Amino acid sequence: MAGDSKHSYSIDTEKTADYSHDHIEDSISDQSPVEQVALTVATSDDPSLPVWTFRMWSIGLLSCVMLSFLNQFFAYRTEPLTVTLITVQIAAVPIGHFMALVLPTKTYRLPYWNTEFSLNPGPFNVKEHVLITIFANAGSAFGGGSAYAVSIINIVKAFYHRNISFGAGLLIVITTQVLGYGWAGLFHRYLIEPSHMWWPGTLVQVSLFRTLHEKEHKKGLSRSQFFLLVTVASFAYYTLPGYLFNTLTSVSLLCWAFPKSITAQQVGSGLRGLGVGAISLDWSGISNAFLGNPLVSPFFATVNVAIGFVLFIYVMLPSAYWHNIYDAKKFPIFSSRLFSGNGSMYDIQAVLSPDFTLDNTAYQQQGQLHLSIVFALGYGLGFATIAATLTHVMVFYGKEVWERSKAALNTQPDVHTRLMQNYPGIPQLWWNILLVGSVALSIVVCVVFKDEVQLPWWGLLLACVLAAVFTLPIGVIVATTNQAPGLNIITEYIMGYLLPGRPLANVLFKVYGYMSMNQAVAFLSDFKLGHYMKVPPRSMFMVQVIGTVVAGTVNMGVAWWMLESIENICNTDLLPKSSPWTCPGDAVFFDASVIWGLVGPKKIFGSQGVYPSLNWFFLGGAIAPVLVWMCHKAFPKIWWIPLINMPVLLGATANMPPATTVNYTSWLLVGTFFNYFVFKYHKGWWKRYNYVLSAALDAGLAFMAVVLYMCLELPGVGLDWWGTQGEHCPLAQCPTSAGVVMAGCPAHA
Repeated sequence: MAGDSKHSYSIDTEKTADYSHDHIEDSISDQSPVEQVALTVATSDDPSLPVWTFRMWSIGLLSCVMLSFLNQFFAYRTEPLTVTLITVQIAAVPIGHFMALVLPTKTYRLPYWNTEFSLNPGPFNVKEHVLITIFANAGSAFGGGSAYAVSIINIVKAFYHRNISFGAGLLIVITTQVLGYGWAGLFHRYLIEPSHMWWPGTLVQVSLFRTLHEKEHKKGLSRSQFFLLVTVASFAYYTLPGYLFNTLTSVSLLCWAFPKSITAQQVGSGLRGLGVGAISLDWSGISNAFLGNPLVSPFFATVNVAIGFVLFIYVMLPSAYWHNIYDAKKFPIFSSRLFSGNGSMYDIQAVLSPDFTLDNTAYQQQGQLHLSIVFALGYGLGFATIAATLTHVMVFYGKEVWERSKAALNTQPDVHTRLMQNYPGIPQLWWNILLVGSVALSIVVCVVFKDEVQLPWWGLLLACVLAAVFTLPIGVIVATTNQAPGLNIITEYIMGYLLPGRPLANVLFKVYGYMSMNQAVAFLSDFKLGHYMKVPPRSMFMVQVIGTVVAGTVNMGVAWWMLESIENICNTDLLPKSSPWTCPGDAVFFDASVIWGLVGPKKIFGSQGVYPSLNWFFLGGAIAPVLVWMCHKAFPKIWWIPLINMPVLLGATANMPPATTVNYTSWLLVGTFFNYFVFKYHKGWWKRYNYVLSAALDAGLAFMAVVLYMCLELPGVGLDWWGTQGEHCPLAQCPTSAGVVMAGCPAHA
């Protein structure tokens, strides 16, 4: 979640202990002009530390493969989990030290390269650790879980029930991941080398690296021992919500108290309603792919998310539903499904022509497409968030961004850039080959597989232009303010008007336009991390490119295997109630392809649609930060006014659906407990164990989930009792208008 850079991160500003290596120490005479950087980043370097080591390659490659496998595997589950980068950061330390202890130290001569090589060149060091982390980050799609483009393959095979070749799918995944690196190469010198491009998000990682490589002199459990104990406990506990008693994923008290009341279940369901009184006792429902890990989220961001969630779910949504805005009562209150005007499920297959485009005659017969009230208002808030992000940055940071952009071109290199000049830079030829090659391969996808992907070559070039144009300004915004406006709705809107009726063209344009820019910014963020940690640039480049190709290949392989091996995957109408393979993220991706691509924005949000009034959210979002800024200028002594971050408030529920209310309520409770109460009253414990606890809980859950699937779910060993039948809120999906009958609903619903 993008937050105010002055408040979003809790940087440890105390003087940290020196690294274990004597050559690395803080200097007070030569500091970065950015205060946060000066307080956090070491200002000297030891170039003799080995980085291109067997340990780095083995741990890094294994981490990349494991994270890409696990995150793709979990993406299909009802409660998808992103195995976070912190898991690798924590786990790599004891593994690296163990390898340094047991590997042979013999040196081998490599005459062809005129160099020497050793499996164990010395103690495990922080630079190896950074490269392992960057390697692993590629395996988690730079924090996104799995490659975004895999959703295209998922919706084609599991939702549209059409065919796409493995070769076309693999090329789409690889090219969309790598294309952004070309844009990164164009703007590298503007966004990495200048001191004023300081990338505040990387400082948390720098702080964690320094913490992990300090010598511990405190009594009690070491971080490694604590990590191991919590991992084992998390591993054992997940047998309950993961297999024996999955009702723990969402415990909805109102549903149990009022088993025959539609309204009570709409209010109380944590998965299909407002979540009043609902709680998750499943870590995958608390730390999930939609919101991330609550232990890592700064408390300031948590408060903004909480306010946005409460205003949307407990004020805006019930008011709109029970006032029957957009005929809301004809449809479930909380659903990502698509509906006909009479409240029945929209038959998408009926309006698809044989050539995978919209059959306009069939669409007129089927009638206009309708959304649940949460889905419709969610899009409205998405419009508002885009506009609010732009105006928020303009009014609060416009002058700062402009001055820092000019300073980036005119100021002398800071201490970190001067230290990095000791290492060979990345030749521009490398960037050019990467850019030209990825664009050429992307054109091959559009030309050779044109019948499968629907996107013409000019659409690809337009997506590239959009990404290239937006990479620098958005990179400057992220590098100076930590705001990250997305292009997904913009790209959907553009292609929806240019090529209506073509669902795959729309999603492919979105992925090439939005994700390539996103990848460029993520790539540069990792580069800045390596810049601060004094890692040789060429090593970072090679690790990121290789890691991305490996991760994309694994993502595609896992997706293909699961789509082919799990019967009725993603089809909630045919899957048993206890099945976890409901694909919530892909379901929303599919709905977006129908809304923006197959039907098109003109027939939904334009003059021919039901929801043209939602376009006013653009105006409301643009005005909201200006009002906050004016209040701040009028009342400068009220300290909390500038903490009101409208992009975060409006975008707090951007992942809902597929995220559910129980995800938010549980995430907010855990985040508030650890990052407010524990941080405030037990800061020593928090500083020592908070990130370790986060990583260990993720790791134990991830390993047990794979074990359960391989040993029990795959062979078909299942349980069927009250505790494995979900949250027991079947009536939450019932509309309340008369005359509509849905599966499981009373006849009078």
